[in-house]
Amino acid sequence: MHTAYTVLYQQGSSGLGVRKIQARLKERRIYSGRVSGYYGSKTTGAVKIFQRNQHLAITGKVNQRTLDRLRSLTSTPTDAALYNLDRRCLTGRVLCVDKTDRRMRYVRGGNIVRAMDARFGCSDTPTREGAFKVYRKSRNHVSSIYHTPMPYAMFFNGGQAVHYSSDFAARGYAGCSHGCVNVRNKSSIAWVFDQIRIGDRVVVYRS
Repeated sequence: MHTAYTVLYQQGSSGLGVRKIQARLKERRIYSGRVSGYYGSKTTGAVKIFQRNQHLAITGKVNQRTLDRLRSLTSTPTDAALYNLDRRCLTGRVLCVDKTDRRMRYVRGGNIVRAMDARFGCSDTPTREGAFKVYRKSRNHVSSIYHTPMPYAMFFNGGQAVHYSSDFAARGYAGCSHGCVNVRNKSSIAWVFDQIRIGDRVVVYRS
């Protein structure tokens, strides 16, 4: 089979390549879902519409010919497009916290510098959504309420902070916080802690 017709992506595929396809289809106003990196029924339907509009074989699968045509008609996706960044994350230094995909991204000038898994508050102590500013940093913080370690704490709203959690590192998403944004990668949060300054923004949202 000619390489132009070999299927590269189809329903069930996942990864960065799929994200790029979804973002480009979104730019064409054909795909309206989240850029998730998973090639599901919505992506299949959008690809079919694109193929129909471009007089290509309507398969819902992406081969090299479809990909080349899509690339020629769209721009290279930005980090914001690939990872559903909130518009409030696109300027300055921001801790961009996406509850939907459970990730926190350190964004600088609209570009993702580092990304890490994040865990949020339990149902009775939810992590508040909105735009905030870091008003205090405490490298070796211990909670005065729960008496638990909160290393690399960056407080952004009342007692809620972004910080390393050994419980998250050990138990993953089986647990939850008391409203804070937990990070389980200690080296990543330590690095981010050194980058963030008082007054930098924290944006917590659902994409």
